[in-house]
Amino acid sequence: MRSALKVCVVLLFSAVVVAQAAPASKKSGSSVTAQDVRELRQALAAQQQQIQQMQEEMRRRDQLLQQMQQALAQAQSNASTAQEKAAAAESLASQQGESVSKIQGDLADVKLNQTNAAETTQGEQKRVSTIEGTLGRFRFTGDVRVRQEDFSAQDNPGCAAGACRFRPRERIRVRFGFEGKLNEDFNAGVFLASGIITDPTSTNETLTNVFERKTIAFDRGYITYNPVAHKWLSLTGGKFAYTWIRSPFTFDSDLNPEGFSEKFSFNVKHTVLKNVTFTGMQLLFNETTGSAVTSGRDSSALGGQISAKLQLGSRVTWTSSFSALAWNRQDIILNEPASVNGGTAVGAFAPNGVTNCTIGASPNRRYCSDFLYADFINNISVKTPWEKLPLVAVLEYEQNLDAATSAVTGTKQDKSYGIDVSLGRQSKKNDLQFGYAFLRQEQDAVISSFNESDQRSPTNVVQHKIYFNWRIKNNVTFGVTDWIGRTLNTALENAKRAPGIAAGQQEPYLNRAQFDIIYSF
Repeated sequence: MRSALKVCVVLLFSAVVVAQAAPASKKSGSSVTAQDVRELRQALAAQQQQIQQMQEEMRRRDQLLQQMQQALAQAQSNASTAQEKAAAAESLASQQGESVSKIQGDLADVKLNQTNAAETTQGEQKRVSTIEGTLGRFRFTGDVRVRQEDFSAQDNPGCAAGACRFRPRERIRVRFGFEGKLNEDFNAGVFLASGIITDPTSTNETLTNVFERKTIAFDRGYITYNPVAHKWLSLTGGKFAYTWIRSPFTFDSDLNPEGFSEKFSFNVKHTVLKNVTFTGMQLLFNETTGSAVTSGRDSSALGGQISAKLQLGSRVTWTSSFSALAWNRQDIILNEPASVNGGTAVGAFAPNGVTNCTIGASPNRRYCSDFLYADFINNISVKTPWEKLPLVAVLEYEQNLDAATSAVTGTKQDKSYGIDVSLGRQSKKNDLQFGYAFLRQEQDAVISSFNESDQRSPTNVVQHKIYFNWRIKNNVTFGVTDWIGRTLNTALENAKRAPGIAAGQQEPYLNRAQFDIIYSF
């Protein structure tokens, strides 16, 4: 492009020179003067100067053009870079879009997982709450007792060598069960306990018989109807704990009766009288298809109780009760198989044997008396100045109103009376309790198969009891009990007598000491 410009400049210069020289040639016969030469030189100089200016202008234009080309190249480069950046940005935006989409997808998955997890957790919580609610309605209880028990020798002149020896033995008791609300109106319970199955008056197992397994049996199972709308009403059926006030004089603490019970308990707004309760009981102890002993009819004990609770001032609470219980076709008890304790037959149901007056032999053995219990119990509780040492006294008088006259004494052996006094309590750690009990029970005052099994004799007995309990921990108790008793009249039928003691002879006292460690839960 620069060569073309130069050619144009030369041509233009030549044209100018020719144009200026033409007038001079037209002068006729004129000669060239010095003046003409100077003018021509000046014209050439002017032309030369114009050419230089034009060249300078061309250089400036070339520079400007070069700058424009550089700017264009830079612009093209920038455009290319911008395009690349735009492409990169577009790619990045695309990647980011994909990442955002992936993140959104992941977030959606997380939300879905969280929703599923929340629903699962809620479901688990509902199930756990349901289980907790179900378990929360029930209360689990039980205990384990280890006992060292020692029988002192009843030495007497007629005792053969070794017959009145000291006897130690070790025993264990295990009980476990639960009770709770089936709904607002119904309660129920199921309990298991150790002990000889054919002996309902004891849950002990003796550590003997070459490490044999010990028996665990169904001990209680019942349903109680106690409606919320009628708190005063309580109806119980099955094999249950005692629903009425009683003492071991009539029923052993380990025995659980069977049948039905109805309780009507009314609180009273009075300064002295606080409560009146009526209790009915139908105890079913034998169902049969027919036998000579029962005349084909079932055996039962039917009765009732009335009790009243009195508040005498701020310290004395007095609960008094009277119960009557009539036994029907009770002779079946005498003809049941004998229970076994440590491999030795010990009589029908009672570890210490039957001590009532009886007639005949099995399977037609009979009681001399019928049995209608009339039982008065007064429980007096006194708050002393020391909270941990309340004073409690239980006074009891019981009589069998259907007892027969004894052929031996010519009188009715129908009465029992006793007292139990204790100081202290057993509710918290380090609580102490001291107590003494006395019982005098004649031969046919009660059926001997069901009352206290730790006495010297089930009936026909004079019995002292001294006891001490220490609550070592909230759930651990150490206890010592000393039973000191003898047979009341050794001349009566089925009387318990120590070896060497003849009928009618007074036997020495038997000392039966028990040392217990009890863990409760």
